[in-house]
Amino acid sequence: MIAIVDYRAGNLTSVARALEHLGHRCEITDRPEAIRAAQRVILPGVGAAGATMDHLRRLGLERVLREDVIGAGKPFLGICIGIQILMDHSEEDDARCLGVVAGKVVRFPTAVDGRLLKVPQIGWNRVHQVRPHPVFDGVPDGSHFYFVNSYYPVPAEPSVVIATAEHGVVFCAALARGRLVATQFHLEKSGAAGLRVLDNFCRL
Repeated sequence: MIAIVDYRAGNLTSVARALEHLGHRCEITDRPEAIRAAQRVILPGVGAAGATMDHLRRLGLERVLREDVIGAGKPFLGICIGIQILMDHSEEDDARCLGVVAGKVVRFPTAVDGRLLKVPQIGWNRVHQVRPHPVFDGVPDGSHFYFVNSYYPVPAEPSVVIATAEHGVVFCAALARGRLVATQFHLEKSGAAGLRVLDNFCRL
């Protein structure tokens, strides 16, 4: 069973439908015992870092995710806000995050070299794989994925970055360490390429 963490965010049902389409059993849950018992855990959603962390703490899930899931080596996938809260700190809401991947989350600049930049980034963007990883098996380098984000993660250790994209600046679009994988782009909204990455994670 795959647990989709319910922390009062939107988009959870879209991820559940994508998993069911791929033939993977899943459950949307906020119960710590169900998340501990799951074979894999996914934290997706659209939201702000401060509110996300507040809900996780209120539900008693911060320690569960940090220690019982990621710390214990259970396969974990973070999507969109799910990649950002892995860092130590986010500029958004001046939020203290899970701190399981050293680094920070920063806001896109509104102008680069005199060129105005649309923030948030909304829409399709090309993703470049910077090192091989099984979640990208069968996905051509340079494939387009769907993004909705005003902030992006900056891992302290470049070796965890497995893919980048560019929106005024080159930024981390996906990272991996051990059984932890996270993407800034929305897998459930990214067509065949997104479904392939999601399926690859479920089969790791």
